[in-house]
Amino acid sequence: MIACRASGVVSSGMILRNRFDDVLAKSRKKDRKEDSRGHYYRDTTAILHSSPFRRLKHKTQVFFAPSNDHICTRMEHVLHVASIASAICRPLGLDTELAWAIGVGHDLGHTPFGHVGERIISKLSADRGLGNFEHELNSLRVVDFLADNGRGLNLTYAVRDGIVCHNGESLSMRIRPTFCVRDLDSISSREGLIPATYEGAVVRFSDSIAYLGRDWEDAERLGILRGKELPEIVAKRLGTTNGQIIDTLVSDIIKGASEEEGIGFSEPVYEAVVEFSRFNTENIYRSEILNGYTRYFTRLLKLVTEYLEELYQSYGLDGKGYMAEHNMLAAGFYNHIKDIHQRYIDKEGSDKRIIIDYIAGMTDNFSLDCANEILKPEHLNSEIEQSVTGRWFDARR
Repeated sequence: MIACRASGVVSSGMILRNRFDDVLAKSRKKDRKEDSRGHYYRDTTAILHSSPFRRLKHKTQVFFAPSNDHICTRMEHVLHVASIASAICRPLGLDTELAWAIGVGHDLGHTPFGHVGERIISKLSADRGLGNFEHELNSLRVVDFLADNGRGLNLTYAVRDGIVCHNGESLSMRIRPTFCVRDLDSISSREGLIPATYEGAVVRFSDSIAYLGRDWEDAERLGILRGKELPEIVAKRLGTTNGQIIDTLVSDIIKGASEEEGIGFSEPVYEAVVEFSRFNTENIYRSEILNGYTRYFTRLLKLVTEYLEELYQSYGLDGKGYMAEHNMLAAGFYNHIKDIHQRYIDKEGSDKRIIIDYIAGMTDNFSLDCANEILKPEHLNSEIEQSVTGRWFDARR
């Protein structure tokens, strides 16, 4: 069902107004008494206190470099997006708290090892008849279901819509919001999705703004771009540092925003953005270092997935079988499925996605630890079944 309701008088000039009923934007799946924080700031706090958000600090943005404190992590990225979106929304009269909530929540469904990991898990998912994996849809799945041990975060519609529609990798020159409330649960692909709100559109552009310059900066820091200069059109029109690039893009969006054309870049700036994206794709995302990641992490994630499948098919919910493995991965996985299995049955009528969801929620380092536990357990002891703390056990996923 799609609902589009006009509300108020649309203003002219730099102040933008969303053209649908504010009550619909702030609606939640489950009724909740609101408090002094307000609807959207409350959503932000729910996200910040969730386990999926905490795990972002150990998830790759582009480069797997856990020992390098200066390489961008997924947590840094979502904070960059939220701050950029807020900076754009403020002078346009938009809701900065809504932009923050969408920004910090937009990548909660991202996999370990960045987009490399996403492609690997997508293939694992498709091979098992579960369809392609898209982190945008999985981020919505996380906030609606997987977070808080299968209870979800019960966020407002406007935040949920902005999360599932964020697709910053699909570059657009301009986006005009739909101003419609639709059934988000029925969405099966990110293709063609347009946010319902201006704030959602701003976050989508902020996602691109945040990663274009920072990915280039990180690649230079790691020595991947030796001998390669920024394209002239990028240097002249956007700048030669990440800070200059962000400032140029943010200012361009603010200057060009309008009720008639929505949110977006001017034509000269968009041309430079497209060229910048092409440069990064050819020299960073298709670089030998990322190709090497793909081969290695494919083996790793396949190993962990097949091991958990074998356990689950053999033992189901019988804890003794998992403990007999004498490794912390088996014990931790049992602890997880014991707590969440019934929620899968109640909500989806099936537990088919329980392993793919578990793998997708892992951090980079945890995935590596899982492989080590399979091949060379470090915690062989007769008291394993008594251990209910540490990284292997979290009843509040």
